[in-house]
Amino acid sequence: MPFGLLPFKMNKRIALFAIIALLAYSCKTDKKDDEFTISPNAGSNYKSGEQIALKIGYPKDVKIDSVVYLLDSTRVGSAKDSATVTVKTDSIALGARVITAKVYQGGKSQDLTTNINLLAAKAPEQLGFVIEKVFPHDTSSYTEGLEYQDGILYESDGGRAAEGNGQSSLRKVDLTTGKVLKITNIDPKIFAEGIAVIGDKIVQLTYTEKIGFVYDKKTLTLISKFDNNVGLEGWGMTHDADKIYMDDSTNRIWFLDKDTYQQKGFIDVYDDKGPINELNELEYIDGKIYANVYHQDYILVINPKTGAVEQKIDLTSLYPEGQRNPHADVLNGIAYDKVTKRIFITGKKWDKLFQVKFIKK
Repeated sequence: MPFGLLPFKMNKRIALFAIIALLAYSCKTDKKDDEFTISPNAGSNYKSGEQIALKIGYPKDVKIDSVVYLLDSTRVGSAKDSATVTVKTDSIALGARVITAKVYQGGKSQDLTTNINLLAAKAPEQLGFVIEKVFPHDTSSYTEGLEYQDGILYESDGGRAAEGNGQSSLRKVDLTTGKVLKITNIDPKIFAEGIAVIGDKIVQLTYTEKIGFVYDKKTLTLISKFDNNVGLEGWGMTHDADKIYMDDSTNRIWFLDKDTYQQKGFIDVYDDKGPINELNELEYIDGKIYANVYHQDYILVINPKTGAVEQKIDLTSLYPEGQRNPHADVLNGIAYDKVTKRIFITGKKWDKLFQVKFIKK
């Protein structure tokens, strides 16, 4: 190839690349001009009570008939054009929420989507505690569920004998002495979890086995089993007059029917910063859910309607790790005496069970 021809061919290549780049930029620009946009931006955080401004954007030469806005699957407003639609958040459950704008244009429609995170309105109130009494607790019990009713503590003890960490059981316990009054051992292959005493029955979750057990409250005799495919795993459990509350290792609390044990809803638990994961043992006290958080020395007070963490009780000094009995594990176990308003707290394999009163700092 003659050397003198190279600059000419190179110039041709440069010119060709320039034309291609210009065409690509032109196509990209044209496409951008035709794009619809939606706000707020995906992943935006809002606090409960704040208003969300919903709006679409589109090129000036584009005409639309109307736009309908949905929050999850519920219609929350509409507009004829790009006018802002505001949504109140006071009564919306916390967590991730999907926003959809259905844009109608010339007899057709298209969906634009975004998402927001709805957090608690404010930081949880910080509470303290006082110890009123201390009772003995059986150190063989890896406490997963704790209930108090009619003078008796009901306790679910977790473990799998096959893994060398004990055999799960369901127990009746004397509060004053800590003595086990009656015990039903569970299949050594099964790891038992939280319980709820409902009428004359006790309902018990299992860790990963996806089944639940129903016992006679008086005799602790197994009455029936049920499939439990709700959530990732079975952890804590409590109930109110209408439903069972169950958590699953995440920040979600599921609602179960008290008779069929089937799912009927859920809340996601958030404070003002974000989700609270690893919710564990639960107790329902005066209209609120009290929850242990796995590996944490505090208890959260949760609004069962919205999932907002309203209060936080620091229990670091209740039974400091350095003072606990050998082999004691984490804080876990909340029971409530509705008659006397007493609250009982313990932990896995602890030798003590504390009667406490929560107070404002």
